[in-house]
Amino acid sequence: MRLRRHLAAAEDAPQSPPDAEFEGEHAPAESFAAGAAVFQIVRTLLKWVERYERQLSGAGMVGGFAFDNWNFRRIDMPNTQAVFAGYLSLAAISILLLHAMAEREAHGRRMPRWHAFLPMVAQFALGALWSAFLVFYSRGAVLGASWPFMLVLLAIFVANEVFKKYHSRLIFTAVLFFFALFSYAIVTTPILTHAVGTFTFMLSGAIALFVFAMFLRLVRRLGPAQWQGARWWVAAGSLAVYLTLNAFYFANILPPVPLALADGGVYRHVARHGGVYQAAEEPQTWLTLFGVPPTLHVPPGGALYAYSAVFAPIRMSVNVVHRWERYDPAAKRWRTVSRVFFAINGGRDGGYRTYSLLRDVSPGDWRVDIDTADGHIIGRLRFAVVPGKSALADEARTLK
Repeated sequence: MRLRRHLAAAEDAPQSPPDAEFEGEHAPAESFAAGAAVFQIVRTLLKWVERYERQLSGAGMVGGFAFDNWNFRRIDMPNTQAVFAGYLSLAAISILLLHAMAEREAHGRRMPRWHAFLPMVAQFALGALWSAFLVFYSRGAVLGASWPFMLVLLAIFVANEVFKKYHSRLIFTAVLFFFALFSYAIVTTPILTHAVGTFTFMLSGAIALFVFAMFLRLVRRLGPAQWQGARWWVAAGSLAVYLTLNAFYFANILPPVPLALADGGVYRHVARHGGVYQAAEEPQTWLTLFGVPPTLHVPPGGALYAYSAVFAPIRMSVNVVHRWERYDPAAKRWRTVSRVFFAINGGRDGGYRTYSLLRDVSPGDWRVDIDTADGHIIGRLRFAVVPGKSALADEARTLK
């Protein structure tokens, strides 16, 4: 009877659901399986990054170009300067970490797998900086002045295939970092001094050399053995960059950033009405959209107007020149016909607007260079003049 009562009590007791009986036993196994799956994914990703390190470094650099071309608007805005400083810091930190890990590896310690991300991070940061420089150099300026940066871009892609050893890559990235540092100083120093010119350029070079020297001291502390084999190459490469940029500047090849030609054109007539500039424009063919110089019909004794809107940072006042030049076919050279000087003030998004007038324009090939007072070109307007009147009526245009 007592046994039957125990059996009946056991049958009447509430039963746990079937899944609940094994829930506590399955949870650790399921968590372990999930963790193992995540670990395997991360491990596979790191192996893939190591395998395609060079290609990913190039892709990271191109990604930096694309992002900055879409994002940047004005060089003198605090958020733009913050992005510049962030990219420089990111490049410096990644180079220093990679150098420190190489020093550890030289002493028999294994590198962590995540070190494969560092070259890609450095290339992305440097590529983003160069893209920003190209954006600001090419906005309304003569595109030929930006060719040194395109050459450096090509050198980066080639170096990803050529420089395979760590010492070579350290030299390469350190020299490129100095190039980015000097380029940033050239762009930013005029914003702080509110002036452009030779003194400002030389000051930017001195600032870049000082900051780079501090960076190299950190490199030496983190990896003295590795640094000994690379220091003279880094010094030679950095000196070459410094001398090259100086040569570009004094040969008037380097544009006078942060100045830029925001808008410009040659018209039959320009007049200011209040805060609006109105122009009479001769209709042109669709070829001018692809860089073909416009053709303007000018009767004997007729005049033309050159309009320019030059962007300058806030609180900057500079002198600019409209230099009218006509091509001399006999001498095969450009001859200056007229120079008109202006004082402009910075701060306007669309640039400081002004125009010049040239009377009695003769037929031929012409150009108007918009320069700084010391001869550095900001932009160029090319056009051709033919005698007579146009068969089409002039179009009214509101200038930016």
